[in-house]
Amino acid sequence: MPIIIPFSIFGFIVFSAFGCYWFFFRQPSAASERLEQLRNEQAGIEPQVTETITERLVEHVVEPVNRLVPPSASEAKKLQKKLMHAGFRSPNAPLVYRAIQLISLLGIPLITVLVIVASARPLNDSLMWIVLSVGVGFLAPRVTLDNLTKSRQQRLQWGLADALDLMVVSVEAGLGVNAAMVRVSDEMRDVYPDISKEFELVNLEIRVGRDREEALRNLAERTGVEDLRGLCAMLIQADRFGSSITRAIRVYSESLRTKRRQRAEQAAQKAAVKLLFPLAVFLFPTLFIVILGPAALQLMDSFLKK
Repeated sequence: MPIIIPFSIFGFIVFSAFGCYWFFFRQPSAASERLEQLRNEQAGIEPQVTETITERLVEHVVEPVNRLVPPSASEAKKLQKKLMHAGFRSPNAPLVYRAIQLISLLGIPLITVLVIVASARPLNDSLMWIVLSVGVGFLAPRVTLDNLTKSRQQRLQWGLADALDLMVVSVEAGLGVNAAMVRVSDEMRDVYPDISKEFELVNLEIRVGRDREEALRNLAERTGVEDLRGLCAMLIQADRFGSSITRAIRVYSESLRTKRRQRAEQAAQKAAVKLLFPLAVFLFPTLFIVILGPAALQLMDSFLKK
């Protein structure tokens, strides 16, 4: 009987490993590939590039969840927009995000349970930690995505004023708006890579045949930054009414610098309030101990002598 248990565990692990490999990494048969090709030819769909192992793994993980809980069209569009604001423009980005959500929701509680079992703690005392791990696993991907979006939008805001100054110099030197965007994208690639990439995408959209107005609207929709949205609206209005683009960009750049200075002053004013809590919790008790400690010891000695 004691020999059967190790062999049973070994067989279970081996069969589980083979089952996972077959489920995630098995190659499709020639018949299924031919049938898929015929379906695409009948539907007029061009053959796609062969998927990588990571993409296939993500699809196998998320596909059952999408079947059980399919996302609505509005939720899928909102998620695509959030990921675009964070800088993830791949078509598979929502799929990868849902896979990360699933892994986080199941993995963090599982790790917590394994730690509790390994430490041999009672279940009643560990129930709070399990519930907390479920909440962390549910909120961690959302909070991370929000932080990535905010940090990227802040980088775009801080770099936009410098980009507009360089654009003014380029336009005054005789370049057009499209050529000025290319110049700004090349010059600011090392300093502000996010805004450089966005200007490069605008220029690529114009090159493939889109109108400048549509490309600028896509820029505003892709970033979600109010300053960039105002810049795109200003450039569209300047194109429509034939006003001076150089003067408009210069005025808008000055207003952006004023906004940036006001944001810096606001952050400096908030710093005093934010420092109040750590000072009151960590620094002031230490100062009281250092200042009043010797006096308290002398008082204790004097009372003990009496």
